[in-house]
Amino acid sequence: MKIGVVTDSTADLPATLVEQHGIQVVPSILVLEGIEYLDGRGISRDEYYTRLPSLRTPPTTAAPSIGDFMTPYQALFSNGCDHIVSIHAASQLTTIVNIAEQAAKEFPGRVTCIDSGSLSLGLGFQVIAAAEEAALGLQAAIAAAEAARKHLHVYAALDTMEYLKRSGRVPGVIAGLGDYLSIKPVIELSGGEVKPIGAARTTSQADERMLQLLLEVGELERLAILHTNSELRARKLLDQLMQQVRMNVPRDILFVNVTPVIGTHVGPNGLGFASVGK
Repeated sequence: MKIGVVTDSTADLPATLVEQHGIQVVPSILVLEGIEYLDGRGISRDEYYTRLPSLRTPPTTAAPSIGDFMTPYQALFSNGCDHIVSIHAASQLTTIVNIAEQAAKEFPGRVTCIDSGSLSLGLGFQVIAAAEEAALGLQAAIAAAEAARKHLHVYAALDTMEYLKRSGRVPGVIAGLGDYLSIKPVIELSGGEVKPIGAARTTSQADERMLQLLLEVGELERLAILHTNSELRARKLLDQLMQQVRMNVPRDILFVNVTPVIGTHVGPNGLGFASVGK
Protein backbone atom coordinates (compact mmCIF):
# COMPACT_ATOMS: atom_id res chain seq x y z
CA MET A 1 0.00 0.00 0.00
CA LYS A 2 1.38 3.39 -1.01
CA ILE A 3 0.73 6.12 1.57
CA GLY A 4 0.74 9.85 0.84
CA VAL A 5 1.33 12.47 3.54
CA VAL A 6 -0.29 15.91 3.59
CA THR A 7 0.00 18.77 6.07
CA ASP A 8 -0.51 22.54 6.19
CA SER A 9 2.02 25.36 6.22
CA THR A 10 1.78 25.89 9.98
CA ALA A 11 3.98 22.77 10.24
CA ASP A 12 6.97 25.02 9.43
CA LEU A 13 8.74 22.21 7.59
CA PRO A 14 11.93 23.19 5.75
CA ALA A 15 11.69 22.75 1.99
CA THR A 16 14.46 20.14 2.01
CA LEU A 17 12.46 17.83 4.29
CA VAL A 18 9.26 18.39 2.32
CA GLU A 19 11.05 17.36 -0.86
CA GLN A 20 12.92 14.48 0.74
CA HIS A 21 9.76 12.83 2.04
CA GLY A 22 7.38 13.86 -0.74
CA ILE A 23 5.09 15.70 1.66
CA GLN A 24 2.28 17.83 0.25
CA VAL A 25 1.93 21.17 2.09
CA VAL A 26 -1.27 23.20 1.83
CA PRO A 27 -0.61 26.92 2.49
CA SER A 28 -2.66 28.96 4.91
CA ILE A 29 -3.47 32.58 4.13
CA LEU A 30 -2.01 35.79 5.53
CA VAL A 31 -3.96 39.03 5.06
CA LEU A 32 -1.60 41.99 5.31
CA GLU A 33 -2.87 45.55 4.74
CA GLY A 34 -5.73 44.26 2.60
CA ILE A 35 -3.57 41.96 0.48
CA GLU A 36 -3.86 38.16 0.69
CA TYR A 37 -0.66 36.13 0.63
CA LEU A 38 -0.31 32.38 0.47
CA ASP A 39 1.81 31.42 3.45
CA GLY A 40 5.45 31.38 2.41
CA ARG A 41 4.98 33.41 -0.77
CA GLY A 42 5.18 37.11 -1.58
CA ILE A 43 6.79 38.33 1.61
CA SER A 44 9.80 37.00 3.50
CA ARG A 45 9.64 36.15 7.18
CA ASP A 46 12.35 38.69 7.98
CA GLU A 47 10.44 41.45 6.22
CA TYR A 48 7.16 40.51 7.84
CA TYR A 49 8.46 40.58 11.41
CA THR A 50 10.30 43.83 10.78
CA ARG A 51 7.08 45.47 9.58
CA LEU A 52 4.69 43.87 12.09
CA PRO A 53 5.07 46.29 15.05
CA SER A 54 4.41 49.37 12.91
CA LEU A 55 1.39 48.09 10.98
CA ARG A 56 -1.65 50.33 11.46
CA THR A 57 -4.08 47.52 10.77
CA PRO A 58 -3.30 44.24 12.52
CA PRO A 59 -2.79 41.42 10.01
CA THR A 60 -5.13 38.46 10.04
CA THR A 61 -4.91 34.83 9.01
CA ALA A 62 -7.27 32.41 7.31
CA ALA A 63 -7.42 28.67 6.78
CA PRO A 64 -7.19 27.06 3.33
CA SER A 65 -10.40 26.15 1.53
CA ILE A 66 -11.85 22.68 0.96
CA GLY A 67 -10.70 22.93 -2.64
CA ASP A 68 -7.16 23.70 -1.50
CA PHE A 69 -7.07 20.27 0.13
CA MET A 70 -8.88 18.39 -2.60
CA THR A 71 -6.22 19.36 -5.15
CA PRO A 72 -3.24 17.64 -3.42
CA TYR A 73 -5.44 14.71 -2.36
CA GLN A 74 -6.44 14.10 -5.96
CA ALA A 75 -2.87 14.57 -7.18
CA LEU A 76 -1.57 11.94 -4.77
CA PHE A 77 -4.25 9.46 -5.74
CA SER A 78 -3.55 10.11 -9.41
CA ASN A 79 0.12 9.34 -8.72
CA GLY A 80 -0.68 5.93 -7.30
CA CYS A 81 -1.29 6.51 -3.59
CA ASP A 82 -3.79 4.12 -2.01
CA HIS A 83 -4.36 6.15 1.15
CA ILE A 84 -3.45 9.58 2.55
CA VAL A 85 -2.52 10.59 6.08
CA SER A 86 -3.38 14.28 6.50
CA ILE A 87 -1.94 15.82 9.70
CA HIS A 88 -2.80 19.35 10.73
CA ALA A 89 -2.63 22.16 13.27
CA ALA A 90 -4.50 21.94 16.58
CA SER A 91 -8.26 22.12 16.13
CA GLN A 92 -8.59 24.28 19.26
CA LEU A 93 -6.57 26.99 17.53
CA THR A 94 -7.66 26.81 13.89
CA THR A 95 -10.29 25.27 11.63
CA ILE A 96 -7.69 23.77 9.29
CA VAL A 97 -8.15 20.13 10.30
CA ASN A 98 -11.94 20.50 10.14
CA ILE A 99 -11.68 21.78 6.57
CA ALA A 100 -9.33 18.93 5.68
CA GLU A 101 -11.93 16.50 7.03
CA GLN A 102 -14.58 18.07 4.81
CA ALA A 103 -12.32 17.62 1.79
CA ALA A 104 -11.61 14.02 2.81
CA LYS A 105 -15.30 13.19 2.52
CA GLU A 106 -14.91 13.50 -1.23
CA PHE A 107 -12.61 10.45 -1.07
CA PRO A 108 -14.53 8.08 1.23
CA GLY A 109 -12.34 5.78 3.27
CA ARG A 110 -9.15 6.92 1.59
CA VAL A 111 -7.98 9.88 3.74
CA THR A 112 -7.20 9.75 7.46
CA CYS A 113 -7.15 13.22 9.05
CA ILE A 114 -5.22 13.69 12.29
CA ASP A 115 -5.39 16.59 14.76
CA SER A 116 -1.79 17.13 15.87
CA GLY A 117 -2.77 19.20 18.90
CA SER A 118 0.18 21.45 18.09
CA LEU A 119 1.73 24.02 15.76
CA SER A 120 5.03 24.71 14.00
CA LEU A 121 7.50 21.85 14.45
CA GLY A 122 5.25 20.43 17.15
CA LEU A 123 3.09 19.55 14.16
CA GLY A 124 5.99 19.18 11.76
CA PHE A 125 7.74 16.47 13.76
CA GLN A 126 4.58 14.37 13.71
CA VAL A 127 4.39 14.79 9.95
CA ILE A 128 8.03 13.79 9.48
CA ALA A 129 7.58 10.75 11.72
CA ALA A 130 4.58 9.60 9.68
CA ALA A 131 6.40 10.17 6.39
CA GLU A 132 9.43 8.20 7.57
CA GLU A 133 7.26 5.16 8.28
CA ALA A 134 4.81 5.53 5.38
CA ALA A 135 6.54 2.81 3.34
CA LEU A 136 5.55 0.33 6.07
CA GLY A 137 1.85 1.06 5.62
CA LEU A 138 -1.01 3.11 6.99
CA GLN A 139 -0.98 1.85 10.58
CA ALA A 140 2.78 2.32 10.86
CA ALA A 141 2.52 5.92 9.67
CA ILE A 142 -0.30 6.73 12.09
CA ALA A 143 1.48 5.04 14.98
CA ALA A 144 4.67 7.01 14.27
CA ALA A 145 2.78 10.31 14.40
CA GLU A 146 1.07 9.28 17.64
CA ALA A 147 4.38 8.27 19.22
CA ALA A 148 5.94 11.64 18.34
CA ARG A 149 2.93 13.47 19.77
CA LYS A 150 3.14 11.48 23.02
CA HIS A 151 6.72 12.66 23.65
CA LEU A 152 6.29 16.19 22.30
CA HIS A 153 7.26 19.39 24.13
CA VAL A 154 6.61 22.88 22.77
CA TYR A 155 7.50 26.02 24.75
CA ALA A 156 8.04 29.69 23.95
CA ALA A 157 9.06 32.92 25.64
CA LEU A 158 7.28 35.85 24.03
CA ASP A 159 8.57 39.40 23.93
CA THR A 160 5.10 40.73 24.72
CA MET A 161 1.61 39.41 25.45
CA GLU A 162 0.09 41.95 23.03
CA TYR A 163 -0.24 39.72 19.98
CA LEU A 164 -1.45 36.68 21.88
CA LYS A 165 -4.02 38.85 23.60
CA ARG A 166 -5.30 40.05 20.21
CA SER A 167 -5.74 36.45 19.13
CA GLY A 168 -7.86 35.60 22.16
CA ARG A 169 -5.76 32.51 22.94
CA VAL A 170 -5.21 33.30 26.64
CA PRO A 171 -7.53 34.64 29.36
CA GLY A 172 -7.74 38.42 29.23
CA VAL A 173 -6.79 38.84 32.89
CA ILE A 174 -3.47 37.05 32.30
CA ALA A 175 -2.79 39.04 29.15
CA GLY A 176 -3.53 42.28 30.95
CA LEU A 177 -1.20 41.37 33.80
CA GLY A 178 1.60 40.70 31.35
CA ASP A 179 1.14 44.08 29.68
CA TYR A 180 0.99 45.92 32.98
CA LEU A 181 4.20 44.45 34.35
CA SER A 182 6.06 44.58 31.03
CA ILE A 183 7.09 40.98 31.52
CA LYS A 184 8.04 38.26 29.04
CA PRO A 185 5.35 35.57 29.19
CA VAL A 186 6.44 31.94 29.02
CA ILE A 187 3.91 29.62 27.43
CA GLU A 188 3.45 25.94 26.70
CA LEU A 189 1.49 24.50 23.79
CA SER A 190 0.05 21.21 24.94
CA GLY A 191 -3.04 19.29 23.92
CA GLY A 192 -3.99 22.06 21.53
CA GLU A 193 -4.06 24.70 24.26
CA VAL A 194 -1.80 27.70 24.90
CA LYS A 195 -0.97 27.59 28.60
CA PRO A 196 0.85 30.46 30.37
CA ILE A 197 3.31 28.77 32.74
CA GLY A 198 5.35 31.71 33.98
CA ALA A 199 6.99 34.99 33.14
CA ALA A 200 10.38 36.67 33.07
CA ARG A 201 11.17 40.32 33.64
CA THR A 202 14.02 40.47 31.14
CA THR A 203 14.97 38.83 27.86
CA SER A 204 17.98 37.15 29.46
CA GLN A 205 15.79 35.65 32.17
CA ALA A 206 13.39 34.41 29.51
CA ASP A 207 16.28 32.76 27.67
CA GLU A 208 17.42 31.09 30.87
CA ARG A 209 13.91 29.71 31.36
CA MET A 210 13.93 28.27 27.85
CA LEU A 211 17.22 26.52 28.54
CA GLN A 212 15.89 25.13 31.80
CA LEU A 213 12.77 23.76 30.11
CA LEU A 214 14.83 22.24 27.33
CA LEU A 215 17.17 20.53 29.80
CA GLU A 216 14.17 19.12 31.65
CA VAL A 217 13.05 17.25 28.53
CA GLY A 218 16.04 14.92 28.87
CA GLU A 219 17.18 12.71 25.99
CA LEU A 220 16.14 14.23 22.67
CA GLU A 221 15.11 12.39 19.53
CA ARG A 222 14.20 15.54 17.57
CA LEU A 223 14.78 19.23 18.26
CA ALA A 224 13.88 22.50 16.58
CA ILE A 225 14.85 25.89 17.96
CA LEU A 226 12.06 28.29 17.04
CA HIS A 227 12.13 32.07 16.89
CA THR A 228 10.35 35.05 15.39
CA ASN A 229 13.25 37.03 13.92
CA SER A 230 15.51 36.29 16.89
CA GLU A 231 18.10 34.00 15.34
CA LEU A 232 20.94 35.20 17.57
CA ARG A 233 18.95 34.19 20.65
CA ALA A 234 18.17 30.85 19.03
CA ARG A 235 21.84 30.15 18.28
CA LYS A 236 22.81 31.15 21.82
CA LEU A 237 20.21 28.77 23.25
CA LEU A 238 21.70 25.85 21.34
CA ASP A 239 25.24 26.84 22.34
CA GLN A 240 24.22 26.85 25.99
CA LEU A 241 22.49 23.51 25.60
CA MET A 242 25.59 21.91 24.09
CA GLN A 243 27.77 23.29 26.90
CA GLN A 244 25.58 21.88 29.65
CA VAL A 245 24.48 18.46 28.46
CA ARG A 246 26.46 15.28 28.24
CA MET A 247 23.68 13.23 26.71
CA ASN A 248 23.18 12.64 23.02
CA VAL A 249 21.35 15.34 21.09
CA PRO A 250 19.87 14.99 17.60
CA ARG A 251 22.34 15.30 14.77
CA ASP A 252 20.03 17.41 12.62
CA ILE A 253 18.76 20.27 14.77
CA LEU A 254 16.44 22.66 12.95
CA PHE A 255 16.46 26.45 13.27
CA VAL A 256 13.15 27.92 12.19
CA ASN A 257 12.00 31.51 11.86
CA VAL A 258 8.36 30.74 12.51
CA THR A 259 5.84 31.29 9.72
CA PRO A 260 3.96 34.63 9.80
CA VAL A 261 0.66 32.74 10.00
CA ILE A 262 1.71 31.73 13.51
CA GLY A 263 3.86 34.79 14.23
CA THR A 264 0.88 37.08 13.71
CA HIS A 265 -0.50 35.70 16.97
CA VAL A 266 2.70 35.62 19.04
CA GLY A 267 4.63 38.64 17.76
CA PRO A 268 8.28 39.30 16.85
CA ASN A 269 11.38 38.70 19.00
CA GLY A 270 10.11 35.45 20.49
CA LEU A 271 12.15 32.33 21.29
CA GLY A 272 11.04 28.76 21.77
CA PHE A 273 11.59 25.14 20.92
CA ALA A 274 9.80 22.00 19.84
CA SER A 275 11.28 18.69 20.85
CA VAL A 276 10.47 15.01 20.86
CA GLY A 277 11.93 13.19 23.82
CA LYS A 278 13.06 9.60 23.82
